[in-house]
Amino acid sequence: MGSEWVEHRVHPALRRYVATAVGYRQEGLAPGVHRGLPSPHLTFVVTLDEPLVVAAHPDPQQAPGRYDGLVGGLHTRPALIVHPGRQVGLQLALTPLGARALLGVPAGALAGLDVAVPDLLGARGAELVDRVRAATDWPGRFAAVEQVLLRGAHPHAAPAPEVAEAWRLTTAAGGRLRVREVADRVGWSDRHLGERFRAETGLTPKAAARVVRFDRARRALAARAGAGRALDLAGLAVAAGYADQAHLTREWRALSGLPPTGWLAAELGFVQDGTAAGAAGSGHDHL
Repeated sequence: MGSEWVEHRVHPALRRYVATAVGYRQEGLAPGVHRGLPSPHLTFVVTLDEPLVVAAHPDPQQAPGRYDGLVGGLHTRPALIVHPGRQVGLQLALTPLGARALLGVPAGALAGLDVAVPDLLGARGAELVDRVRAATDWPGRFAAVEQVLLRGAHPHAAPAPEVAEAWRLTTAAGGRLRVREVADRVGWSDRHLGERFRAETGLTPKAAARVVRFDRARRALAARAGAGRALDLAGLAVAAGYADQAHLTREWRALSGLPPTGWLAAELGFVQDGTAAGAAGSGHDHL
C-alpha cells in the first residue's frame, strides 16, 4: 500500500475560511466503505481520477451519487463512501461561517447535503474542477483552487455577529458550554439563538456542541491509536466532556454508526481521516 499526504498552507486571504487544505493519494487499499463523520467544517473535495462514490448521504432522502468535486454541509449522521482501494484528490475544510464568503450561501443551505461543485458554483465550479484535475503537481492544484475561490469571494458577506460569536464560543470550549450560557453571552434568548444559529450553520447550538465534542474525541482517539498508546476510553470520555465511557460510546454510535473501537478497526489508516500519515486527527472532516 502506498500513500501520500500533503498539507498546504492556504493563501492569507482564505485563512478565515479554510481550516485545513490537504492533498491525498492512497493506493493498494482493500476495497471497502469509508465513513465520512460529522465535524465542525464543511467538506470541499476534488478528486484527481475516479469520482467519489457516495453510497449514502447524511440526509437519507438524498440519492447516492458520484462526484468529481463535492461540497458537503454540516451533518450529524455519517456519509458512506465506497472506494475501490485507491483514492486521489484534494480536500479543504471550510469553516461554516466562511460559507457565505466562498460559496455564496450560508452553511445552513447545505445542511446534511452533498452537492456537486459545479451545481453549487456554476461555471466557476466547473472551471475549478477542470483546472485542479489538469494540474500536474500539488502546488498547481492548490493554486487552481485558491485562484478560483478568491476570484469569486465575497469577503464582506458575513453572518450576524452574535451567531459568529456563538460559533466561536462553542468551538473554543470544545462543545462544553450549555446553550443557555452561549445565549447569555451573546445577549440573545435561547430560542432566538437557536433559530438564527441553525439557519446560518445548519445545526442547532446543541447539535453543534455535540459535533465539536465528538470531533475532538475521535481525533484524540485516532492519535492515541496511531501512536500505539493505550486507548483509555474512560479517560478520553472525561477529557472530552462526556459524563462517562457509556455516554461517549452512545454518542459515537449515534454520530458514526459504530462504537469507538469498531470505528478504529474500520477506519484507522484510511487517508481521508488524516490518520494514515501519522497525523491522526489533523486532517479530515466529512469524507
